[in-house]
Amino acid sequence: MNIAIVGDGKVGAALTEHLSKEGHDIVVIDKDPRVVEEMANAYDVMGLCGNGASYKVQKEAGVDKARLLIAATSSDELNILCCLVAKKVGAHHTIARVRNPEYAHHLHFFKKELGLSLVVNPEFAAANEIARVLRFPTAINMESFAGDRVDLAEIKIGADNPLAGLCVRDIPSRFKSRVLLCAVQRDDQVYIPNGSFRLEAGDRIHFTSGRSDMVAFMKELGIYKHRTKNVLIAGGGKMGYYLARQLSETGHKVKVIEINESRAEQLADMLPHADVVCGDGSDRAVLLEQGLDNQDAFVALTTIDEENIITTMYAASLGVSKTVAKVNRVSHDILRSIGIDTAVSSKTIAANQILGYVRALENSGSSSVQTLYKLVDDRVEALEFRIVSGDAFYVGCALKELQLKDDVMIGCIIRKGKFIYPGGDDVIEAGDNVIVISAAKDSFTDFQEIFR
Repeated sequence: MNIAIVGDGKVGAALTEHLSKEGHDIVVIDKDPRVVEEMANAYDVMGLCGNGASYKVQKEAGVDKARLLIAATSSDELNILCCLVAKKVGAHHTIARVRNPEYAHHLHFFKKELGLSLVVNPEFAAANEIARVLRFPTAINMESFAGDRVDLAEIKIGADNPLAGLCVRDIPSRFKSRVLLCAVQRDDQVYIPNGSFRLEAGDRIHFTSGRSDMVAFMKELGIYKHRTKNVLIAGGGKMGYYLARQLSETGHKVKVIEINESRAEQLADMLPHADVVCGDGSDRAVLLEQGLDNQDAFVALTTIDEENIITTMYAASLGVSKTVAKVNRVSHDILRSIGIDTAVSSKTIAANQILGYVRALENSGSSSVQTLYKLVDDRVEALEFRIVSGDAFYVGCALKELQLKDDVMIGCIIRKGKFIYPGGDDVIEAGDNVIVISAAKDSFTDFQEIFR
């Protein structure tokens, strides 16, 4: 697929890397010649230096022949303009990154009236992910599918966890709540487990379930923690605002520390149900003065990764039970090695949303990609497919009669809002949403590709 990417900052670079690896023909447009040259050399893509909103530049870049243009510059207005020009030039689909909270209520207008195919707000999406994690503090990470009806959780098995030493096939008989184990990370290895796979202390496991089963399962494991009530947020940027607004509207007691005085005053007006303090959220004295040691959760969202990492470690040392750090440049392997489990990257979340859309464009028509998450440092994919055709070979066929490719698992089936744990006698029907977990090297764009 021919894809043009305008703006090669964090999101643009992440997209260039992922999409080029998936075999797409990429052209990168950016005003900085150094950035263009670096991307072209690193990922063997075309590069063009210039204004991505210019008709002339877009024509030179071949946007008239592009299936998709993605505008990911630092300016919302420029991104929207890039998409408008691209539609006139001849691009079939356009995606804009729009981050300003003032535009949050106009996204439907942008899509319907301006013809944008997708509008992505990385900070808003990241705030939603953090809020999900705070709802289940035991989980390292939480993802949702099927309109938030199905959860995919990651937890770490401690030595006293009843799962330690248990075979996967024995889980249903040992626990009343129903979950499906999807992926296991053990040291540097990743497994899509079969029934004979034996879990060990130290494993990081991913499992899917409905919301009520998720709570019940964690209670049976003895690791359930009640939803956080008191949350301290360091950093009042866009992500901090979105998170504070969402938490305060759902009954949390939220305090935001923002170092910029004018921004702190602005936040105080925008967040009437939260406490906003002007101060340095990386300063130990300020954190203690604001009651860090009495919080249920601490979320570090400043613009500096290193500050977020250090303050998160400090909060954990004081006994704060749930800590979250915004980190864009440091790998999760490094973070885990220093004891930080829950880290959020807005660029990764935005890239996943866009990658899911690209996969949907590629499908053959029997199914469409609804949601895509990359897990375990991009080594595992969780894909939600919508089965749209009743004529596909797998529709109506018992799962035990179909052969999945290696390192692929069907995580669950959602049919008319009902959660189905797939067994050998279950079938796929048109209209189903199906969650697929894959550690395969293939990048699936259609549901039928998961079968041999």
